[in-house]
Amino acid sequence: MRVPRIYQPVPLAAGQQLALDDDGANHIGRVLRMQPGQAVMLFNGDGQQYPAIIDEAGKKNVLVTVQSVEQHHVESPLALHLGQVISRGEKMEFTIQKSVELGAASITPLWSERCGVKLAGDRLDKKVAQWQKIAIAACEQCGRNVVPEVRPVMRLDQWMAEPFEGLKLNLHPRAEYSINTLPEPVQALRLLIGPEGGLSAEEIAAAREFDFTDILLGPRVLRTETAALTAMTALQVRFGDLG
Repeated sequence: MRVPRIYQPVPLAAGQQLALDDDGANHIGRVLRMQPGQAVMLFNGDGQQYPAIIDEAGKKNVLVTVQSVEQHHVESPLALHLGQVISRGEKMEFTIQKSVELGAASITPLWSERCGVKLAGDRLDKKVAQWQKIAIAACEQCGRNVVPEVRPVMRLDQWMAEPFEGLKLNLHPRAEYSINTLPEPVQALRLLIGPEGGLSAEEIAAAREFDFTDILLGPRVLRTETAALTAMTALQVRFGDLG
């Protein structure tokens, strides 16, 4: 069996014994039904990973001992910040999960004029917390030891106005330039992906005023979740670590 990777948001060190948090204990003890003596891999977001051995395992409580500290760097050289206008239902969850797998350094959910999602107050806070858990689970699956932040939801105009030293791109189906025509090298990048109904003409004009460059993926109009992942893949091939 593949050694499961478990995120633990606490300081970790070789020789340390700790009880896994509720999520980790549930996955190891209840879902996988692992036993004492079996191996797990812990990480806490500091960029390292920590091989550990299970000492005690129950359905609610799992005790492990950290064996060592390993350097395991799989982060992309491209610091890609995804600004994604919130899409409906599972589409947003899918986008966050796959963008983490593709190496996104951070993600900001956005409100825009044509955003069809209505969330506020506690419901919005719970949704952002859920998205962050999806990002953590994606790191557990794909081998990343740095957890991308899912930032609080912002209005599109506020996000575009944030200071940023790097290339800023807006996916546009009628843009003149493609990703392959972008100059090299690029180390930091902001990628704006609009809603299912597209950005309004006013929002597109505002993006240009904030120095976003319109880019084209191809001749076909892609759904918002397809556009985000296709663009990220192409950008990682050109500037990052996908071959």
